[in-house]
Amino acid sequence: MSEGASGAAPQDGPVPDDGARPASAGWTPSPLARARASYRRARRRRAAWVSVLSTVVVVAVLYVVVTTAPGWERTRDAFFSPQSAWDSLPAIAEGLWLNLRVWVVASVVGMVLGMTLAVIRTSRIPALFPLRAFAVAYVDVFRGVPLLLVLLLVGFGLPALRLEWLPTSGAFLGALAIILTYTAYLAEVFRAGIESVHPSQVSAARSLGLTRAQTTRRVVLPQAVRHVTAPLASNLVSLQKDSGLISILGAVDAIRAAQIAASGSYNFTPYVVAGVLFLLVSIPLTRVVDVYSARQGWRGSLATVSGAGAIR
Repeated sequence: MSEGASGAAPQDGPVPDDGARPASAGWTPSPLARARASYRRARRRRAAWVSVLSTVVVVAVLYVVVTTAPGWERTRDAFFSPQSAWDSLPAIAEGLWLNLRVWVVASVVGMVLGMTLAVIRTSRIPALFPLRAFAVAYVDVFRGVPLLLVLLLVGFGLPALRLEWLPTSGAFLGALAIILTYTAYLAEVFRAGIESVHPSQVSAARSLGLTRAQTTRRVVLPQAVRHVTAPLASNLVSLQKDSGLISILGAVDAIRAAQIAASGSYNFTPYVVAGVLFLLVSIPLTRVVDVYSARQGWRGSLATVSGAGAIR
């Protein structure tokens, strides 16, 4: 049988295009796209150089202004003495450990109590009206009274009652005052998160047979906490800084240890050391909050426009 009869013989010449590109062929940007990309890169480089240059200029100006001031040498010896910083560091670090313990305890207790107040305040159960009224009054009072005043009232008022079962240490009373104040702030944060959950979520959960308690625990609260994670973390960072106020009640925390060291040497460097230690704790926490807020910002936008609801 001839070759033509058995089938078509291989043909030399171009192969018809079946729509597939060769593996080596890729997308090539147009000249306009390349020009735009080059312009963006140049603009980013220029912005980076301007930022670096402006920062160097500002730092240099501040350095010259500070170091050429008439009282710079005396200020340097009084606030930036290496020997005084080294001598006071162990006591201040030990005091900072007390601040951190107060911060952790106050954060945990404050979040639990704040969540409880928020759930009570957003509930529409008629029998809980007295508790709702108490929650509203509590939040209004402790958000309106300065923390320093609460510390003084708790620190000097409760010991005057002479209750044998009540601890009277400065650390305990200071932590109690911080808990009372920040519970009110955290309650409002959680209430905002609960009200950001759309009412349809509650209705759908109830239609599936979930009770009020199950709806709150399994549907509302998980979404509410996700919505307010960033402001909640910001409040906890503020609580960490305010934990230094317990020193006014005699608790030997970082600030009180710095005060003791400064009074013995008549040098203010221990205060600077205490401030640096607080910054070493608060700045990383703040940056974590900023990063999380940037990543979750779109969720906050959706929660803002989704509507408000309450636990029914």
